[in-house]
Amino acid sequence: MNQPIRIGLAGFGLSAKVFHLPFWRADGRFEVVRVLQRSGNSAQEVLPEAEIVRDFSGLLADDTDLIVITTPNQTHFEFAKQAMLAGKHVVVEKPLCATAAEARELAALADKQGVVLAVYQNRRWDAAPLTAKQLLSDGLLGDIVDCEIRFERYAEGLNQKGWKETGEAGVGLVYDLGSHLADMAVDLFGLPQEIYADVRYQHEGAVSDDNFQMLFYYPDGKKVSLTAGKYMREPLPFMALHGKRGSYVKQNADNQETLLGAGAVPEGDWNREPEEQWGILHTKTAEGNVIRQRFEGARGDYGAFYRNLYDVLVNGAGLAVKPQQVAQVLDLLEKAYQSAAGKARVKV
Repeated sequence: MNQPIRIGLAGFGLSAKVFHLPFWRADGRFEVVRVLQRSGNSAQEVLPEAEIVRDFSGLLADDTDLIVITTPNQTHFEFAKQAMLAGKHVVVEKPLCATAAEARELAALADKQGVVLAVYQNRRWDAAPLTAKQLLSDGLLGDIVDCEIRFERYAEGLNQKGWKETGEAGVGLVYDLGSHLADMAVDLFGLPQEIYADVRYQHEGAVSDDNFQMLFYYPDGKKVSLTAGKYMREPLPFMALHGKRGSYVKQNADNQETLLGAGAVPEGDWNREPEEQWGILHTKTAEGNVIRQRFEGARGDYGAFYRNLYDVLVNGAGLAVKPQQVAQVLDLLEKAYQSAAGKARVKV
């Protein structure tokens, strides 16, 4: 396939414009041929060559190879199913759907149809988890005993995106940010043995969860704490990784989202972090010397998702984010709600 991957894009909100489109343009091997917008024509201003359609079925024309779904969570399952039944490859924004059972149904359908189903778990390619992988591989921290990862933000009211606050299955902060955090934890450490979770509703009138802590317990005694909330004006470090030899602490996850939101083009050294944003590495060297220093670590790289996807579609490479892995993460989120309701640990 020498021609570009032709994309039918469902939705033209923040996700599409900030987290997807810049990487298609920088890569040069992807082309948006259709955009689903229920109303308005703002996509035409950005993508003048693309056709605007008003119904999802309008994306499924013969000249589209890949359907990218960035619409509200509640639409993901049916849209992905419809696209795969039409023989299209599919990328879905996280969360893939509301339940692990639905995720496994979609994974089975992708196999049956002979198409690729990928989920945009782009936060695997944030600088902090990439650096954690590097440190784990190099053994600089020793055996890990504790890891804390958190998304802490401040928002006085309910989410401006009303569909995120409906109380339906598949929405709320556990699905919005917990799907990222749990995916990171599993990608770094594998599946836990048990989960304990506290899920709260802090905004007045909230019907969807807006604060949580999930604790993952591992057979080797390691514990991973995953936290998110909306009443944190002064957030704690995004990641604190503690081993028997040392620690790595990083205040922010990554700088890609901020730069992309400001219109940065993801090319060259576009997202190299200034030194003051590097994490702190405090450990003992193989020679027995204790060091404490800023550590640049790995650079974030959301573009890796689409480079991998192109290689999958064109060269038959292995998929970086497999739907079976996504189903496992959704299973953990379901168990988190089960734990919170029963105020007890739940076995995985």
